[in-house]
Amino acid sequence: MEIDHIFVFSNTLGKEADKLVSFGLTEGSSRFHPGQGTMNRKFYFENFFLEILWVINKKEIQSELTSQTKLWERSQFKKNGYSPFGLCLVNSKSTDKLFEISKVYQPNYFPKGMSIDIITNEHYSKLPWTFRLPYRDKKKTNSKPIEHSNGIRLLTRTEFEMPMDNSCSEFKTFFQSVNDIDFKNRNRTHLTLEFDNKIQGKSKEFSELNLTIKY
Repeated sequence: MEIDHIFVFSNTLGKEADKLVSFGLTEGSSRFHPGQGTMNRKFYFENFFLEILWVINKKEIQSELTSQTKLWERSQFKKNGYSPFGLCLVNSKSTDKLFEISKVYQPNYFPKGMSIDIITNEHYSKLPWTFRLPYRDKKKTNSKPIEHSNGIRLLTRTEFEMPMDNSCSEFKTFFQSVNDIDFKNRNRTHLTLEFDNKIQGKSKEFSELNLTIKY
């Protein structure tokens, strides 16, 4: 399995991304999601992008269309303890078995007939909201900036930390043979992104995002 991107819900209208910029990451594009009621700021790398996501329209994100996604619940992570993370996997044969249990979501900002396969993980909300885009066997191409002043280039490992119980086991089994995506039983809900096999031997924590970057 290959990661397309990861989102992190913001609690301060995306202002947490300012610290990523100060850290030396070059900010890419941002986007409003009509009908979904969210907006983002994004940071692109050679094989992945990181998305900071927040709610700008409560009515839209709680609408009949979008409420099924449980994104509103994710956005309220400070109040309800949900994981603020979303894990987007590249749409490939290796993910087909996992997404047999998924729902189909066609957001208003997609062309008619194009949809997202989503696993809300509402049965155990400490797991990330998991999804794949309709582009089969490839990532959506883009020409976004991937040069960063801190030298970070390539995502090489991803680790999600969370308190676990038996309800996590079925979901985790789909990742047993994946060496670079891991789920750890910890007392906190946290994401660690490792870049370039930690060649620089450095680490930076962004507590507001429950995020650590190792590089």
